[in-house]
Amino acid sequence: MKNSKSKSILVLNGPNLNLLGSREPEIYGRETLLMIERRLVAAGKAKGIKVECFQTNHEGVIVDRVQQAKRDGVEFILLNPAAFTYSSIALRDALTAVQIPFIEVHLSNIHAREPWRAHSHFTAVAVGSVLGLGSRGYDLALDYAMARLKTG
Repeated sequence: MKNSKSKSILVLNGPNLNLLGSREPEIYGRETLLMIERRLVAAGKAKGIKVECFQTNHEGVIVDRVQQAKRDGVEFILLNPAAFTYSSIALRDALTAVQIPFIEVHLSNIHAREPWRAHSHFTAVAVGSVLGLGSRGYDLALDYAMARLKTG
């Protein structure tokens, strides 16, 4: 049930992002997912907005979490679909079904990497995309989402 007192943003992270900090740091950086999540939660709290973070390596689990977000009254999603970017029609369908606005976030510039990474199933249905800015992309996406929730 939606809490009318508190705005809510869900940060969703897909497969292998639990390995941040140790996984290919030359591409993804040395910051862990927990460090990023703590920073985002603190930034939301400072603005009176609840930020909840969720990571999974399983497609069905992330689809279930998107559907639950609608029931929970989540008003905005920040999504790093990771490898699901290129394969998950199910996740795209869940996002369009719940009609919660979202920003697609990628740590690396997916267009500057292998050619198969250049196509995302999410870009066309996202409010916007932030890519190639490392973990700072999450901060920029969160700033936008919080401003959008405050104004509208």
